[in-house]
Amino acid sequence: MTFLWILLGVVVILVLWIIGVFNALVKKINRVKNAWSDIDVQLKRRYDLVPNLVAIVKGYKDYEASVLEDITEARARAMNDNGIASRAKAEDELSSAIQKFLALAENYPDLKASENFRNLQEQLANLENDIQSARRYYNAAVREFNNAIQIFPASLVAKMFNFKPKEFFGAEVGEKDTVAVTF
Repeated sequence: MTFLWILLGVVVILVLWIIGVFNALVKKINRVKNAWSDIDVQLKRRYDLVPNLVAIVKGYKDYEASVLEDITEARARAMNDNGIASRAKAEDELSSAIQKFLALAENYPDLKASENFRNLQEQLANLENDIQSARRYYNAAVREFNNAIQIFPASLVAKMFNFKPKEFFGAEVGEKDTVAVTF
């Protein structure tokens, strides 16, 4: 009879441990989802700024139309991608197109002098910082979650409840290069 009580105690402790690990994993996966939502909000803000930028520049007839087309196409691709890896690539392309656009704007003194353009340029710069912060937070949440589901013995519970590793929102190879800024 004592053996039965000991066995029952071990089973109860094991069940409580599984519940605790499961709840911790759920909290971590929810943190990852929340972090992804934060990235989405920042990207939506950038998507909303791009048409304003294009509209301001269209008034300058000498401006390179291909640059505006690149930005518009990159924005459309970024808005339509759903997978994290493909979305990261599309976002990197949009960032690159915006950087190219801002670099070419240096050749147009009237455009640079425009109050609307300067405001949008400042908003974009601040927004890029916010996006980078959101990416760092998301990647930290993913790292924490992935570590939690891969470390023994919690990995047993993760496998039991089919928790899968999440993808990082990484930078493309070209994005890791130093950006030349000229004034």
